[in-house]
Amino acid sequence: MGCVSSKQFKRAPRHEDAAILARETTFSLNEVEALYELFKKISYSIIKDGLIHKEEFQLALFRNSNRKNLFADRIFDLFDLKRDGVIEFEEFVRSLHIFHPDTPIAEKIAFAFRLYDLRGTGSIEREELKEMVLAILNESELLLSDEAVEQIVDQTFQQADLNSDGRIDPNEWKEFASKNPALLKNMTLPYLKDITMSFPSFVLYSGTGDEEL
Repeated sequence: MGCVSSKQFKRAPRHEDAAILARETTFSLNEVEALYELFKKISYSIIKDGLIHKEEFQLALFRNSNRKNLFADRIFDLFDLKRDGVIEFEEFVRSLHIFHPDTPIAEKIAFAFRLYDLRGTGSIEREELKEMVLAILNESELLLSDEAVEQIVDQTFQQADLNSDGRIDPNEWKEFASKNPALLKNMTLPYLKDITMSFPSFVLYSGTGDEEL
């Protein structure tokens, strides 16, 4: 994908910049322009510099700018494509693109894989999966015993780690996700087709079974 140089979109994106984003994502030009209004609202909620900082992201996502959670950190990190600690408008659009109803399932699977690959090693290890399960359960305010959490992790690895090497690689993850569509059920936000001024609150996991990790 190309890069839109617009000096971080601190002002409304030019028509040609918005058109590039529309061409390279699933969003229409009108949707990109609507997303800018949403981006502007979030990016001026606390620091007011036209960039989304982690506190503003957490306030929009969880209604609490001081809440610390691995899940929130991971989502922010994946939106922060340039790894510079803030989310610019282009990053915002390209990341939300993953959640658009018309985005190919393969892109959603790849995004979910990166979410769980905490160390960025190209594979998901057992401890990484457990950390994310605990974080998402915490965010969903679901309390499970240590034994139940271990059972979720064990069952997931039994199904997904096909070569039994103690890691889940991208191909194994793709096959696992294809057989367990509930895994990606909240990777699609239908209302992105009808964008409003309210930032979509989404949780990738809301159940207690391993099929919905």
